[in-house]
Amino acid sequence: MKLGINLGYWGAGMDADNLAVAQEADRLGYAVCWAAEAYGSDAATVLTWVAAHTDRIDVGSAIFQIPARQPAMTAMTAATLDSLSGGRFRLGLGVSGPQVSEGWYGVKFDKPLARTREYVEIVRKAMTRERLSYEGEHWTLPLPGGPGKPIKLTVHPQREHIPLYIAAIGPKNLEQTGEIADGALLIFPSAEHLEETALRHLRAGREKAGLTMEGFDVAPTLPIAVSPDGSDKDVSALADLFRPYTALYVGGMGSRKQNFYNQLAQRMGYEKEAAEIQDKYLSGDKEGAAAAVPQQLIDQTTLLGSVDRIAERMRAYAAAGVTTLTLAPAGFTLDERIASLRAGVDALERAGLA
Repeated sequence: MKLGINLGYWGAGMDADNLAVAQEADRLGYAVCWAAEAYGSDAATVLTWVAAHTDRIDVGSAIFQIPARQPAMTAMTAATLDSLSGGRFRLGLGVSGPQVSEGWYGVKFDKPLARTREYVEIVRKAMTRERLSYEGEHWTLPLPGGPGKPIKLTVHPQREHIPLYIAAIGPKNLEQTGEIADGALLIFPSAEHLEETALRHLRAGREKAGLTMEGFDVAPTLPIAVSPDGSDKDVSALADLFRPYTALYVGGMGSRKQNFYNQLAQRMGYEKEAAEIQDKYLSGDKEGAAAAVPQQLIDQTTLLGSVDRIAERMRAYAAAGVTTLTLAPAGFTLDERIASLRAGVDALERAGLA
């Protein structure tokens, strides 16, 4: 099992630290550095900056939002980043959510599975450097009856095949991801529930395409917080660090009817708790929502405590089928985040997974 790092959203006040964290991850041998985008900084610019200041680590979009870009532009960006980074780019895609898609980009959040499938087909076709033509429900290239003509990409990517990932949560999206992508970006993954909530759906998609899980990258993101004194006596306090984070996603991401993270928590057995968190969050009681998050849910979806305890959890994720464990290092200072990075490497070695 390999390790990755997720820098999250750029522009949150830790930009200089983020670059230092990425450089330390590069030095420590982490496999990939992911960056996110929502409605602030874009991921492409961040990844270009990180790639220019690192030597070996891959850089990946987690995610490029599908409603934000035409697929041909995403192909252009992927090819350019792969060329500039010396073949170190990984393309992560996702449909975002209805509030961002319709409120920020003005793109209807309808038929996300069909839209994703067409998007991936166009991106991949464009990056083969064939002349681009496509007829689908959501995109037709060139537009009929006009002056447009099939055009081919002029940039040569460093590699013939750029790894393509999809951020997936729901069963149908996971199955399609297994069918059409090279990897899956997962969030709030519990090793104990990974088979039922994700892997069986990914496997079904692979089988539909006549493929196995061999070579498919299962890449969940987990926050990590290491005990300052090296013991496990403060695990509860460490879990409290992630209460607002968990409450935001389970309670406030999307609408009451369409919150993928809330639905995931329910599939993990937290139906009552997920409803309470959402009720409180959407009523404006964010502190109450955070307090309602069960510690067990946080502990199952993060890496907390001593290096030995984290190593034990890493073994569970590897046994469940994770191939790249992406860490989001917690900490109020750069030194604390760097310590989490180093603890991740130490834990992987102690787990016998390095």
